[in-house]
Amino acid sequence: MPTNQQLAEEIIKIKERNAKVEADKAWETSTFRKVLLAVLTYIVIVIFFYFADLQKPLINAIVPTLGFLISTFSIATIKNLWIKYRYKQDNNLITFPDDQ
Repeated sequence: MPTNQQLAEEIIKIKERNAKVEADKAWETSTFRKVLLAVLTYIVIVIFFYFADLQKPLINAIVPTLGFLISTFSIATIKNLWIKYRYKQDNNLITFPDDQ
């Protein structure tokens, strides 16, 4: 049987892990991250269009970047709808089809 000290250490480890998971989730869902990805995507596309010798690379790179940005912002909504209609929620637990 674990000692109180061992249990306390396990609780500390769990809290540390939870804090890391929460920070990772905050980063993944942050607007800053999405905008940063859009800016980096725009720069890469401009460079590609420039070396591909396409006309107006600064303007033409806006369209694929906006497409990427729109898809990034809509993914969370689509994910939530998918979860809502794909899985049943019962007592705050997700029931997977194979578990029935």
